[in-house]
Amino acid sequence: MMDLLLWLLLGYLLGSIPFGLIVAKLGGAGDIRSIGSGNIGSTNVLRTGRKGLAAATLLLDVGKGFLAVWLATALGGPAAGLAAGAAAFFGHCYPLWLGFKGGKGVATLLGVSLGLLPLAGLAFSVAWLTVAAITRTSSLGGMAGGFAAAVAAAAAGSFAVAAALLGLSLWVVWTHRENVARLKAGTEPKIGQKA
Repeated sequence: MMDLLLWLLLGYLLGSIPFGLIVAKLGGAGDIRSIGSGNIGSTNVLRTGRKGLAAATLLLDVGKGFLAVWLATALGGPAAGLAAGAAAFFGHCYPLWLGFKGGKGVATLLGVSLGLLPLAGLAFSVAWLTVAAITRTSSLGGMAGGFAAAVAAAAAGSFAVAAALLGLSLWVVWTHRENVARLKAGTEPKIGQKA
């Protein structure tokens, strides 16, 4: 039990690093929470018009999810990896340092998927990019990616991973509930649209 709590804490702390906020400030884009959706993720960083900062945010947010899973799996086994990955996801969405107001979890979930099962991460990436390219809507792509990862894990026979990814993907839909409402109303911003 103590080991599990340790991996949960490690994952949460890694996930809660607000890279979007840090990268935007260091890159001279100011406080990302004051523009667009107010979100700290790469899609909102892109609304500054600074593609390099958005790409750096995306890679770092993916990286922290992957690192949490990789470290915990290497040192504590698959169950530790699952726990740390889930905790990293929730750390990104609800970081202690920002009053529990973080990102929506898509990029971090991609990193978690890659760490748990590379095939699931690949399915996530393909679905995210394909849906986003067709619709020009990041939120739809991100939500599709999570479910694609869960399906891929199930198809590979990794049912514990599939169940975890499905649960986290449902939470991504919850974090995107305002986006879903805008999608229904036809007012959801397109990728790269400035604030």
